Amino acid sequence: MTELLGDAVPPPAVLDAFGVQGPAVPLAGGQGRSVLVGGFVFKPAEAPDDEVEWSASLFESLAPGSGFRVPLPRRAADGRSVVDGWTASEFLTGEPGPRRHWDGVLGAGRAFHAALRHVPRPGFLDRHTHPWAVGDRVAWGEQDVDVIDDLAAPFAALRELRRPVRQDAAQLVHGDLTGNVLFAEDEVPAVIDFSPYWRPPVFAEAVVVADGLLWFDLPSGLLSGGGDHPDWQQMLIRALIFRLVAQSESAGPAGRARSGEPALFVRAIDAVVRKFAAL
Repeated sequence: MTELLGDAVPPPAVLDAFGVQGPAVPLAGGQGRSVLVGGFVFKPAEAPDDEVEWSASLFESLAPGSGFRVPLPRRAADGRSVVDGWTASEFLTGEPGPRRHWDGVLGAGRAFHAALRHVPRPGFLDRHTHPWAVGDRVAWGEQDVDVIDDLAAPFAALRELRRPVRQDAAQLVHGDLTGNVLFAEDEVPAVIDFSPYWRPPVFAEAVVVADGLLWFDLPSGLLSGGGDHPDWQQMLIRALIFRLVAQSESAGPAGRARSGEPALFVRAIDAVVRKFAAL
């Protein structure tokens, strides 16, 4: 098993610190770096220790029975949530969305965001420079970038379509809900792999719908799911910019888009334009 997982196996000292024993079993998702040990999920920390601690404390503060579950962190005996670069949390079972669970993903997101409504904005968001943070800022006109040649045409089309929006109250949101909600029988949905952003909750919902247009068979009715919001179309446009720029940033300055990816963005843009032209 150690040979199979390589560096993704928590060393014995880490397991001892968390008070957990057992073999390491690979888990799907998490870029192949998550393992199940003794009923807990171990994975390398993907953020600085202060951010991991913030997330752990946040999840511990969320009251149960609010229409969603979250995996509670496993803390080491000395109270740390990160030990030698490793984190641990409880293992929650369930089938990941969004297929067959589109409404459930959106509903869980609304419940989750309602619970976060009064959480202060964490200062560490300002120092994020990963591709998705760049994509978020570009989507909202807070940063300019050049995208790779393969995505230049759909990017130009999206910028042409973008218009100012009213200033909804921004708050802490999960910016990557689409594949990160689990569904189990007789359980409320579980929200996992929190990706924090500071935006209106309707934008996080638009990201789910944009993902459906790009990479899944989105049920037709969901394209207008947030249609009662006066800026729903603009939220979808921003969500597509968010995803396009993140894809470009991930590819690098001299990179290429994945096969068929430019056409996926063109198709998604066309679907949004046609939907709202018919209203």
